[in-house]
Amino acid sequence: MAPASSIISKLKVQLKLSIARLRMVQQKDEAVSKQQRRAMAQLLEAGKVESAKIRVENIIRSDITTELHEILELYCELLLARTGLMEGPTCDPGLEEAVKSLIYAAPRTDVKELQAVRMLLMEKYGKEFALAAMENSDEKVAEKVLKKLTVTPPAQELVNGYLEEIARTYGVDWPKRPQADLGEPPEFDDDDDENPSGGQKILAEPLQAGGATREAEEREELSKATPPRNFGPSSPLRVNPPSPSTDNLHPRVKGTLDLKPARKAPTSNPKPGIQSKGPIGGTIPDVDELAKRFAALKK
Repeated sequence: MAPASSIISKLKVQLKLSIARLRMVQQKDEAVSKQQRRAMAQLLEAGKVESAKIRVENIIRSDITTELHEILELYCELLLARTGLMEGPTCDPGLEEAVKSLIYAAPRTDVKELQAVRMLLMEKYGKEFALAAMENSDEKVAEKVLKKLTVTPPAQELVNGYLEEIARTYGVDWPKRPQADLGEPPEFDDDDDENPSGGQKILAEPLQAGGATREAEEREELSKATPPRNFGPSSPLRVNPPSPSTDNLHPRVKGTLDLKPARKAPTSNPKPGIQSKGPIGGTIPDVDELAKRFAALKK
């Protein structure tokens, strides 16, 4: 058996690789799931409900696998944070669920890095510990992991719930409501002969009165409001925030400096009595013009 320190150092590396790999797989599965949901919405819009009900099971299975990957990623992060508790020859009770869940679930996933983590854990804690984890004889494997790995057809309520959510997201009218649920259209009386414009006169006055009252209230609120601190010209520099990730769902750019506008150079006031004679770099004045300028300077 290899020394414990050597196994722990190798385990740290494989845990980091497993976390990165699991996050990458989750992002890929989410992108594929979006395409499949869009295809389900097209099937519902075309009226192919039975085909959509069969194909939506792939989306449900993919979501369950993604949830399993999230759980295994959390277990890997837990072991990586508590590697100091793994120096002993026996498994710490606080890590037993995570260790046995990884040993049990790793062969049932397509992540090769988890296979390496599983082999190192089996080498660290021995054959009997590994057999107990693989068979779950002591029932230490997490219940949520067992549930996610169970291959059973989804319930009809779950299938219909998925289809309704997809239809609502993509604006598809499904399930279509019968005409009776919509109710009868309201009756409309058009008395053009007696008073062709009576309805407009009745509605015009309250609308105008209400608009005047609302406008007065808005002016009063604006007079009490204070301008925001960032009112005015903003910095010309713009930094795009990083894309969302599992570490930071709402990224923000921090530490940027506010750029202050440069001060304008003071303009020197010309002396009274001296007037500019056209722009600099213009045409050369003649002798008479120069004589007039010298005469003005001597005064």
